[in-house]
Amino acid sequence: MSTIKTIIFDFGDVFINLDKPAIERELIKLGVPKSISLDMNHIASKYEKGLINTDALTNYFTNKFSKISKEDFIKAWNAIILDFPECRLKFIEELASENKYKLILLSNTNDLHIEQVIKNMRLNRYKRFKNCFDRFYLSQEIHLSKPNSNIYEFILNQNHLNANECLFIDDLKENTDAAFKLGIHVWNLIPGQEDITNLFTSKKHLF
Repeated sequence: MSTIKTIIFDFGDVFINLDKPAIERELIKLGVPKSISLDMNHIASKYEKGLINTDALTNYFTNKFSKISKEDFIKAWNAIILDFPECRLKFIEELASENKYKLILLSNTNDLHIEQVIKNMRLNRYKRFKNCFDRFYLSQEIHLSKPNSNIYEFILNQNHLNANECLFIDDLKENTDAAFKLGIHVWNLIPGQEDITNLFTSKKHLF
């Protein structure tokens, strides 16, 4: 087995905690029927890839549901974003300081969520986090998203990486499965049961 030289990290529920059901739950409270979830996924996917901007997203929902204000929609949309434990920030800072691995962040996200992340973390902590990585890829900026194989191919090609020398860590199995098919080592981290700070004990066989 090849030695791991590059570690590719997801962001949500790997570093920052998420409340994944929160968006749907809060939108339902505002009167959005649960039945529109597929429609929501379609527009959310476009936004996540940076194919539409924030105004287009908010206008889509406020036009469709005229009783919902832009502010209430944004609050519901951002309810998914929770806290970023300090122990995880210290973990990635220590790992970066060792300079043993190329560190890459690869996140499916969007402008509103990143704004909320910065608000929840505070800007100085977000900058500390971002500075730990050799490359910091957000789906909205590269117009690609997981689990499509082209996003992993993009990372490998852009950074001249060998797949079998990379470890990809993500909380969604569909994302790690897609990377695994390309020959990338993976850890499908289960939030609440596993923690990124235990990487080198949980996955010591890979290092």
